[in-house]
Amino acid sequence: MIEKKHVDLIRAAGGLVWRANKKHREILVIHRTRYDDWILPKGKLRDDERWEEAAMREVTEETGYSVEIVSFANNLFYYVSKRPKMILFWNMKIKGKISKFKRLTDSPDEGDQVKWLTLEKALERITYEDEKQLLINEYKRQPFLSTRK
Repeated sequence: MIEKKHVDLIRAAGGLVWRANKKHREILVIHRTRYDDWILPKGKLRDDERWEEAAMREVTEETGYSVEIVSFANNLFYYVSKRPKMILFWNMKIKGKISKFKRLTDSPDEGDQVKWLTLEKALERITYEDEKQLLINEYKRQPFLSTRK
């Protein structure tokens, strides 16, 4: 008899938050003090929370910006201490007036810095290769991200 093991999947969601001007497109990245890394904003789902709701909540908590989803981007999958983790990402844009970064929580897991960067600068700054590849793929794929004329 084969014994089935319970898989305790870590579910997370996040956003690629974009803005464009006449010269270039920019992506929003955050710095986390706890890990001293630069990442795309993301976080774990709460019980009974939908993926999209979690993505928007996490982006707002970590960046201080109110956002809306434009399209699904992709997912990342890896292991954390032998537990599988799946993160679903959406392409997002700022909703309403853009405000200065205001940390919404004192948790060390949340971002302490928020930066708008061009693709080239973001690829230099982001810590993890899988997030860099996600960013490259979406930058090429998304027609809504073209610069304003």
